[in-house]
Parts: sequence; C-alpha cells; structure tokens
Amino acid sequence: MIQALRGMKDLLSPSSEKYIYFVENCSKIARNYGFEYIETPILEETALFKRSVGESSDIVGKEMYQFTDKGGNDVCMRPEGTAGVVRAFIQQKYDKAKVQKKFFYYGPMFRYERPQKGRLREFHQFGVESFNQSNIKEDASIILMLKEMLDFFGIGYRLELNSLGCSECMPAYREKLVEFLKGEDGICEDCKRRRDTNPIRVLDCKNQRCQDIYINAPLLIDNLCPTCRGDFAKLKEILDGFEVKYIVNPKLVRGLDYYNKTAFEFVSDDIGAQSAIAGGGRYDKLVEYLDGKPTSGIGFAMGIERLMELIVMPESKRVGYYVGALCDEASEPCFELAIKMRKTQKTALNYDKKSLKAHLKNADKQNVRYCICIGEDELAKDKIWIKDLQDKKERLISRDELLG
Repeated sequence: MIQALRGMKDLLSPSSEKYIYFVENCSKIARNYGFEYIETPILEETALFKRSVGESSDIVGKEMYQFTDKGGNDVCMRPEGTAGVVRAFIQQKYDKAKVQKKFFYYGPMFRYERPQKGRLREFHQFGVESFNQSNIKEDASIILMLKEMLDFFGIGYRLELNSLGCSECMPAYREKLVEFLKGEDGICEDCKRRRDTNPIRVLDCKNQRCQDIYINAPLLIDNLCPTCRGDFAKLKEILDGFEVKYIVNPKLVRGLDYYNKTAFEFVSDDIGAQSAIAGGGRYDKLVEYLDGKPTSGIGFAMGIERLMELIVMPESKRVGYYVGALCDEASEPCFELAIKMRKTQKTALNYDKKSLKAHLKNADKQNVRYCICIGEDELAKDKIWIKDLQDKKERLISRDELLG
C-alpha cells in the first residue's frame, strides 16, 4: 500500500477545520493592519535561498529539498516564506518605485529534517512582510499584531526581544566574538562551521556544552551603536506603553542570516522542548542582497502545526440542512431540491433510500440544523418533512415555503 512520505501528512477534518479557522482569523487581523494577501510559488531557484537565508543556516546546509529539474535548473521547494516574498517585491519593481507594501501569506513549506511532534518535513506557515517602513513604530506594530493573533486563539506565550545591531555596530562586535571563539575548541561542528561564516549564529546553538561555553561570550546588545541602542529603547518604551510583557534575551539571534536590528520570538512551554511558536525581526539589507534597491523590511512567521496543538476550537453551531430520500421515487426530487438549496445555504445530500432513523443519525453526524426527508407520503401530499435538530420540532411544509 502506498502511503504518504515520512514527515508529510494529509490534512483531514477535524484538523483541516482548525487550519481554516486559524488562517481565516489571522488573515482578518492582518488585513485590519493594512496587509494584503500574496501567494508565491512553492518551487524557486535554489540560489534565492542560498543568498537570502544564508550558507551558515541549517536550512541551506542540511534541510533543503533541492534538485535539478528537466530543464537543468537548480531548484528547491521553499523552506521558508520571506525570501520568495522579497523576490516578488523586487520582480514587481516595487523597490525601484520605493512604495510601501505590506503582505501576508500562508501555505506549505518544506525542510528535510527529522520529523517530531509539531515539526514535519512538509509544514505550514503564516507570515507577514512589511517593506519601506523603517520607523521603529513599525517593529512595534508587527509585534502587537502577532500578539493580537495569539491572544485571539487563547495561546499562552512569553515574548523575547533582542537587537542584532546594524552595519555600523556589527563589524566591531563580530571581531570581538571571533576573538572569543578562537580559544574555544570544545564547541560542536556546527558552531565551528558558523564561526567561519556567520559567527553570531553560534549563540543560537542548542548544544548544552556550547551554551555553557558561551556564558562568558561578548553580547551584541552591549555593543550597539547609538542609533540601534536608541531604537531598541524606543521599542521597549512603546511595548511598555501598551502593557506588553517581554524579556530581553541577549542571545536571541533567530535562525536565518538576514536579520538585523530588532529580533523577537514568542515562545511557549506547552509544546515540549521546541518552544518557539512564532518569531521574526527586521531585515533591512535583504532586498539589496537579492539585487534590489535599498529597502527596509520587517516580518514574522509562525508554524501553524505547532500552534494548532494549542488551539481550542469554539463550540460549533448547527448550520445548514441535510436532505434524504425515504423511498426510491424520492431520490430525484431530493437531488433537485438540494441543488436549488445549495445556491444559498449549506446542504448535505444522501442519494440513497434509507430509513428515517438512519437519515436523522447521518444529519446529526454532519452537525446540521435541519433534517429534510421525502418519502411516499410527502410525494403524495407534495410536501416536505423537516425537523429542527436543535429544538426537536418537526413539521410538513411546502417546497415554496422552504425555498422562500
């Protein structure tokens, strides 16, 4: 028997209902903040992610679904959403026009990693990207929007903040960190690789031995330039004004190379060791990295599968109709009736003759409000039997009364 590939799952009810509930409500909140929907291709040039996500990241180093297509192109299935949105932003020449654009997206991403609870090889993300908004208030707005989404679903979290500096303060800090790392031979192989490509990423290592070594490492937050220090202070001031609780985590660096200045994560203790449920930050150089004009950018992404574990769906209300035939002769009238009803309301239909008890049971399973049945008596009287499954009342009505 052919089965789904390891780390990839079918999305069926009730999980599919929870997925739709999640993306619809996140989309509504994003639109309220002025964001518009964008959908980028699942398949992109591999170079897009190597240049944006960065060679030092685990995504590029270990996890991409990369292959050569029949045309000889080096392509891969998107491992994250930001790079594709930035590519689209440049391709549409929004960078040259210097327009302010705000996008939200959702859909599948792909990473070849060890499947575990809440982390699959095909997974879904919801994310937003905001371009040409360099004011620190946009950073605060993005964080407040994400907070509003998590609050809507009743998801518990703590917010962690950091500043990753800019091109003014990063080079001097990088030298200090590299100097510190030179004398540390006990770090893991990943950290040794990152030491030569993007040293700040070593602080993100999950190896406890490495973390013990980095206790005394210099911190970027202590080496910020006046501008970055002022922006970070202003961000905290705004969040304080909105009574948003947070902690400053000076070792929060995020997992991708393109971040600078503001970085943030919302983390939860309710999903095991993998505690990050959403995160993002500013990436003011990424558009330039991908051959666009200088453009500021900031965004976030959240893994939907991990959040679905924490979402409690509201109690569903009985909605719609179920139509069923009690005799063979009623099958055609039931079919015609259901087709007309579906133009204005949810209508389930059972084509086969069944007993009234069987139809009522099926209607109850589909959580509809009304069960409609047509049998020999109803055909003779040109009536329709209908029962309200909520208040348990039943009656005979005409077709015209039903269809309005």
